[in-house]
Amino acid sequence: MPLNIPGTLVPLHLLVAPRLVIPSMVVRDIRQLDFYELRRSGYRGAVFDKDNCLTTPHKDQLVPDLKDAWRECREAFGECNVLIVSNSAGTRLDPGELQAESVTYYLSAPVLRHKVFKPSYSCISSIRKYFTSLPTPIRDDELIIVGDRIFTDIVMANRMAHGPLSIWTSGVWQREATAMRWLEKGLMQGIQRYRSKEETSQGS
Repeated sequence: MPLNIPGTLVPLHLLVAPRLVIPSMVVRDIRQLDFYELRRSGYRGAVFDKDNCLTTPHKDQLVPDLKDAWRECREAFGECNVLIVSNSAGTRLDPGELQAESVTYYLSAPVLRHKVFKPSYSCISSIRKYFTSLPTPIRDDELIIVGDRIFTDIVMANRMAHGPLSIWTSGVWQREATAMRWLEKGLMQGIQRYRSKEETSQGS
């Protein structure tokens, strides 16, 4: 697989902008999200990663346990307002866009076509172009962005100037022994320990 240069460079960016990796919310998986309440709170659209967020890696079918939650999500926002943004389906790794078509079929949601991997600004521009082209355009601050990868999904959301809600799904449906995932996990554990110490000191 080609190197994801925008994702690989994220650890360097953290030296000047550490808040890029901090999600607005942390849930185990999308079953912990109340999509109707998010809609009532003013969020009108949603962006989802695919692998280990909605499907197992390299598969196009929804994880069966997520069936009800996924239906509720699409009912709450409307099917055209829910977009799949993957670093596999719909990219240059998807010859003929065959996987994008398959994912759209199985998940009943459109897949973004984009040339540069998340969390690049080029990908952000493609997401904006999709949502502003809808009959009723959706702004950045009306989006939720959900994914299992800190250095791609969460950083991408936090790079969007007008503040979508970034949601990290901490559970995975299939373990991946990658250095980046190990680094992300260690980073989040460190952040959580730091927050716990801050809360303890403020309460004392």
